[in-house]
Amino acid sequence: MDMCEDKGYFIQRCVVFQHVTAFPSKSTNGISNNVESKDGVRPASMLDVPLKDGRDYWWHDIISTIPENTDCPVEWVNSEDPLFILYTSGSTGRPKGVVHTTGGYMVYTATTFFYTFDYHEDDIYWCTADAGWITGHSYVVYGPLLNGATSVIFEGIPTWPDPGRYWSIVDRYKVTKFYTAPTAIRTLIKAGDQYVQCYDRTSLKVLGSVGEPINVSAWEWYYNVVGNGRCSIVDTFWQTETGGHMLTSLPGANIMKPGCATKPFFGIDARILSESGEDLTENSKTLGINVEGYLVFAKPWPGMMRTINNNYELFESVYFKRFPGYYVAGDGSVLDKDGDFWITGRLDDMLNVSGHLISTAEVENALLLDPNVSEAAVVGRKHPVKGECLYCFVTLKDSILNDHMNGFMNGDIITQEMKSELCQMIRTKIGPFATPDYIQSAPILPKTRSGKIIRRILRKIANEDYDFGDTSTLLDYSCLETLIKLSKFVINT
Repeated sequence: MDMCEDKGYFIQRCVVFQHVTAFPSKSTNGISNNVESKDGVRPASMLDVPLKDGRDYWWHDIISTIPENTDCPVEWVNSEDPLFILYTSGSTGRPKGVVHTTGGYMVYTATTFFYTFDYHEDDIYWCTADAGWITGHSYVVYGPLLNGATSVIFEGIPTWPDPGRYWSIVDRYKVTKFYTAPTAIRTLIKAGDQYVQCYDRTSLKVLGSVGEPINVSAWEWYYNVVGNGRCSIVDTFWQTETGGHMLTSLPGANIMKPGCATKPFFGIDARILSESGEDLTENSKTLGINVEGYLVFAKPWPGMMRTINNNYELFESVYFKRFPGYYVAGDGSVLDKDGDFWITGRLDDMLNVSGHLISTAEVENALLLDPNVSEAAVVGRKHPVKGECLYCFVTLKDSILNDHMNGFMNGDIITQEMKSELCQMIRTKIGPFATPDYIQSAPILPKTRSGKIIRRILRKIANEDYDFGDTSTLLDYSCLETLIKLSKFVINT
């Protein structure tokens, strides 16, 4: 609040909810003096942040003063009045303020929620996202509420008090529709199937994936272990800027393909363009071939962003300048002969290695096929001959990592044998041209609160450039020191 006021933005009211944090379950540290330790309860830490009289209020204090059955009249607004501004970190630069409007955004989130999750009145729906990012806005708050859905709202992490946390909640509340991120799925895979199988999950009907393309091995675990091979999986592609789902399968209506976002949502005109702007979309139908290029959208939709806050020129430049007449998603995609879309990753994550254009997402998927690997991130490193070479950050599963932690000090957590096996996996799945020059152990990857890997930071580390710029969206700063330390021991594969 003080920072806002220093910049000339004066906040009239700030209502604070009493949160819990990741302290030991019997911690006596409390955010207020009357918080006592209880078994299984994590009280918040003592924060040295004084409340300002007349501005800052506790939520529970305000609610306790409001009589039951209090009437709260509706505030009528125009459909194009701004509903919220949400900042998206992207992969480079400072966060951009995405502006969504009232009518279009709510129509779109209500509609996409209803059809993507095949919503019925007796459903118990649960999206694990933080309400502070776009998935939380669209599919924790607005979409479910606009449909009158019964929702589970969760604050916490999937591994506390143990990795069975999600499935215990599914069991307890008989959740029917479940929506989470591949990052969370991979984290739970590391823990082992036993944490899933000890809970009843027969209530589940639809499993959703959001936030990034889901790799094949994670999809198969989600389908076979969590869903027991009987639930529909909806792999949703969309962005903060789009407001709601753009590409997604619909339960029971599409043939599911592991790692495939399948079809455009109703009314969405998705196209594939070449580097020169040629529309390749029809080639997949008329010639019966797969085509690959830039994913764009040819027509507007209700939930699309209206501008970047206070910077309309940047809005036009980022999303419409590259191919005039199209919204440019910034992602590459393959459109197969069946008319299904496969997201290949951010185009700023495409690397040109010795004339070969390589998708980092494709390399990451190959690395994740190794049973010892739980997460992987691939970036480019400058190379005097190739122009760029592949630099891989690899997170090992807990059991493997624990066996090799004594190698932390000399940098050999990933053995030369492991590196050779990983390189061979990539050569087999993609080709010799995609063999990485460097493979580094990464016990923890730099991520935002929403779980997205900040690849800009990884590119800096790979190129020994430690001027990280804006790190305001980074969740855990300690990862920087760890990754820099381990990078000193990396040698060419």
